[in-house]
Amino acid sequence: MNTLLDLLNSRPLVDGREQDALADPAEGRRWARGHGGDGSPEELALLRKARDVLRDVVGGERSPEALQPLLDEVQRVPEATAEGLRWTLRTAPHARLAVEVILAWAETEERMPGRLRPCANSECRLFLLDRSRANRARWCSMAVCGNREKARRHYERTR
Repeated sequence: MNTLLDLLNSRPLVDGREQDALADPAEGRRWARGHGGDGSPEELALLRKARDVLRDVVGGERSPEALQPLLDEVQRVPEATAEGLRWTLRTAPHARLAVEVILAWAETEERMPGRLRPCANSECRLFLLDRSRANRARWCSMAVCGNREKARRHYERTR
């Protein structure tokens, strides 16, 4: 689940300018390796594509069907072991991390529907996973986005 949020949030706005943790080959390689990938150019290209489609899906701009091209060659194969049944993912090595992130998104939507969403701050490009009981979290960070929004509303009320 952390890899899912990390990927969705790998293209933040910093001082009004977009930063992309996967754009620079060296930085992208570090990001991928830190999340269990190999950082190959093919893997980074697929991670960028998966990220962009997932951002649109989570943001409501595209339907989940847009993920299908990323899953066309994927198989989940059952394997009986002494500990029980285990599912093995079969896909091209460079696609494994992107597919795992998509599967993490699907599991999140199944277990916690509607809790993964974009930050309510229109000037923010980050996503949050609302774990609150009331399911009313709006900002990726109360200290940053929440306080900015509250200050903005206060200023408008007192003007």
